[in-house]
Parts: sequence; C-alpha cells; structure tokens
Amino acid sequence: QMDELTELRELKQPLEYTSCGSVFKRPVGHFTGKLIQDAGLQGLKWGGAQISEKHAGFIVNIDHATATDYVELIAHIQEVIKEKFDVELQT
Repeated sequence: QMDELTELRELKQPLEYTSCGSVFKRPVGHFTGKLIQDAGLQGLKWGGAQISEKHAGFIVNIDHATATDYVELIAHIQEVIKEKFDVELQT
C-alpha cells in the first residue's frame, strides 16, 4: 500500500522540482488547483517561479526563484482568483 501511495504522489505532484508544496488552504466549496486552472493561470511563470503544469496548487522553482518571485506570484494568483470567482485564497 505504501508503494501505491508513493506512485500516486509521484503522478499527481511536481516532485521533479523543488517547491513550496501546496501553497493555499482549500477554500470552502472549492478546489484551489481547479480555480487556478479555470482562471487560465496554470503554467504561468513569474521570475524563476512557476505554477506547476502538473498540479496547479503547487508553485515550483524552475530557475533559481527568489522569495520575491514566490510572494509576487502568490499575490497575483490571489488577485486573479478574487476578481474572476470572488474567492479569497489564503496561505
């Protein structure tokens, strides 16, 4: 069973990059990754950070991302999701 869980994790999570993990809390009644996908943000790059193409709930370091890259990308995601869906994403 552990092997199955590990395999499932490898399929669904962007383990090939370093990341800050799953960044946002799940808003009531929504899935964060789905909101980000539906907003057209999946794959968006900001400096060296990128919204994972494998799982939109993760922000990955693709090219020496700085803390500022992460903070600005997180703020941008929150702003877009609030504008498009009136949902506040919390970290």
